[in-house]
Amino acid sequence: MYTIQLQETGSSMKPQVLIVILNYLATDVTLDCLRSLSACPFVLGGQAKVVVWENGTGACAAVKLREAIDSNQWGAWAELLVSPENLGFTGGNNRVIERAHQRGELPEYVLLLNSDTLVIDDSLTSLVDFMNGHPHVGIAGSQLLTETGKHQCSPFRFPSIASELEQGLKLGVVSRFLSPWCVAMPPPTHAKAVEWVSGASMILRREMLSQVGLLDEDYFTYFEDMDLCKRVHHAGWGVWYVPQSKVIHLEGASSGIGHQIVKRRPEFWFQARRRYYLKHHGKFSAGVIDASYIIGFSLWRIRRLLQAKVDVDPPHMLLDFIRNSVFFEGFRIPIVQTPAKRPSNE
Repeated sequence: MYTIQLQETGSSMKPQVLIVILNYLATDVTLDCLRSLSACPFVLGGQAKVVVWENGTGACAAVKLREAIDSNQWGAWAELLVSPENLGFTGGNNRVIERAHQRGELPEYVLLLNSDTLVIDDSLTSLVDFMNGHPHVGIAGSQLLTETGKHQCSPFRFPSIASELEQGLKLGVVSRFLSPWCVAMPPPTHAKAVEWVSGASMILRREMLSQVGLLDEDYFTYFEDMDLCKRVHHAGWGVWYVPQSKVIHLEGASSGIGHQIVKRRPEFWFQARRRYYLKHHGKFSAGVIDASYIIGFSLWRIRRLLQAKVDVDPPHMLLDFIRNSVFFEGFRIPIVQTPAKRPSNE
C-alpha cells in the first residue's frame, strides 16, 4: 500500500509524542512546518518523532521531501512514508498510527499536525505537560493563530439546529440571540473543557485511542475531528482547549478551503457533513438541520440581493447544499467518495 523510507534515530530517549504530518499538493508548506519543528527543543531533545506521510501527490513531492530531510539533517527525528494514493486525512493518519502500534513504537501521545502549521515557542511542551497533568483528558487542542497573531476559530461547540439556522441566515440580531449555540466559541484565555477542537493541532492519548478507535475513514476528509471528539465524549473522556500551546495555522493552505479565496465546496465536503449528522443525530434531526440551513441561507441570499451586499459565499453554495441534502440524497449514512486524484506534478 505504501513504501517506507527510514532514517536512523540518533537519540536513545524514547519519544513521548508521535507527530503525524500529511502532505498532499502542499510540499513547500509541509517543508515550512518541518523547519518550525527543527527549531523546537522538544523535538531536538528526542521527546518527539515526526512522521511525514506523503499522501499520493506523486514522485516529485516525495523526492523533494526526501532531499530536504537529508540536506537539513532532520533524519534524527523525521521519517518519510510515501503512499501511492491519497488516503485522505483519516486514512493517512490512521496508517501512521497503526504502523507505530504494530512495531511496538506507539508512544503515550499522538499529535495530528496539519502541514499548514508552524510550531512556535513551547507549544509542544505546553500541550504534553497539560496532558500529563490531566489523565482524564483524551484529546487536547492548541490555540490556532494567523500569521499576524490573530485568533482563529477553535475551540467549537457541536453544531445544532439553532447553529445551522444562524450560520445560514447571517442576521446580526438572530446571531446575537443564538450566540450560546453558535459553533464558534469566544476563545478561552485558560485551559478549558470544550466540545470539540480542530484537527489542525490535536493531541490524542494512546489509552483513549485503544478504547475509542482511530479516525473514521468513511469521512476521508472534513468533519472527522468533530466526529472523533463526539465519540471521545461518549466514551467518558475529556476534550480540552489549551491556549498556552500556540500554533500558527495558514488556514486552507493544505485543503483548498480558506477565507482569502472562496472556492466552490467539493462534493465530498457535503458528503462528510451529511455523514456526521446522520451518524450522530439520526434521520429526523438531520432533516430538520438541513431544512434550517436551507431556509436561513435562502433568506440571506434574498437579503443580500435586496441590500446589494458583496457576495462572499462559495459559488453555487445554495444549489449545491440542496442537491447534497438528505432530501435529495436520502437518509442512509453515506461513505464519502474519494475525490479523483489530481495531477502529480505540483
